[in-house]
Amino acid sequence: MPSPQQARAQASAITSGKTDPEVEASPTSQLRELFDGPRLSPGQRRIAQYLIEHITEAAFLSITDLAERVGVSQPSVTRFAAAVGFSGYPALRERLQAIALSTLAGGPTPEENRSNELQAAVDAEIENLENLRRDFADPDRLIDVGRELSASTPLTVLGLRISVSLAEYFAYAARRIHPDVRLVTRGGSVAYDAILQSREAGGTWLLAFDMPRHAHETLTTLRVARSAGLKVALVTDLALGALADEADVTFATGTGSRLVFDSYAAPGVMASALLQAMTDADPERTQARLEDYEQIAEQHQFFMRD
Repeated sequence: MPSPQQARAQASAITSGKTDPEVEASPTSQLRELFDGPRLSPGQRRIAQYLIEHITEAAFLSITDLAERVGVSQPSVTRFAAAVGFSGYPALRERLQAIALSTLAGGPTPEENRSNELQAAVDAEIENLENLRRDFADPDRLIDVGRELSASTPLTVLGLRISVSLAEYFAYAARRIHPDVRLVTRGGSVAYDAILQSREAGGTWLLAFDMPRHAHETLTTLRVARSAGLKVALVTDLALGALADEADVTFATGTGSRLVFDSYAAPGVMASALLQAMTDADPERTQARLEDYEQIAEQHQFFMRD
């Protein structure tokens, strides 16, 4: 929280149109603001991280030297500059040099930048979870979908590419409480076969996980599921777009994008919440299946004793 003096300085800056150096955003914050807006690929995030961690040196490198330091190609640096809103690397470097000079004037050290970047990643995930908490203030839609998923026999769970881990987690847990869960983690004709078989066997719903970067094959698979007569519940990061257009219901949850690869705290909680809704939809079946599994687990010693 700013001090009273800082607050007055901020108010004065707003009314006068000038920025007081004492309350100007830190160089690290300026870089994060610069890089946070667009959806960057993992390779582009590596460039962004390098710039944040080495801004006082990196801002004065040629495109050849920067590409060599990061371990990417020169065209990759050019594409990165365009992705964050600049006409090319020279324009980006000019902006970086202005930020670097403020760092040399007393901003955080590269070591502080690295530490703060990790903390910022955690802060971003906390914000995603806070948003999800607000969404759960009205759980009726989630409860309704959980009831539908519970009644779909078989239940198909889809997750391709990076989304495989979320789909596998959900399917693993759902099999403890549901008699027929079919996991699809390969696209193309393999996925189409699984979906058509699930529909012929009486399935009514497909639950899909799709995290960035969104794959064309996921979109195609959802269209196949819809054409086969399955309803689609989608857990993703965007409430609007081509994927959401193919879903009967979409649960949009933020992903952590501060690091080279996304983190999925909020989607993981969403998966657990859907599992909870399924258990509550048929408590007698849930209890019976869980007890049966515990007996089998004890008989075959699946788990180590604490």
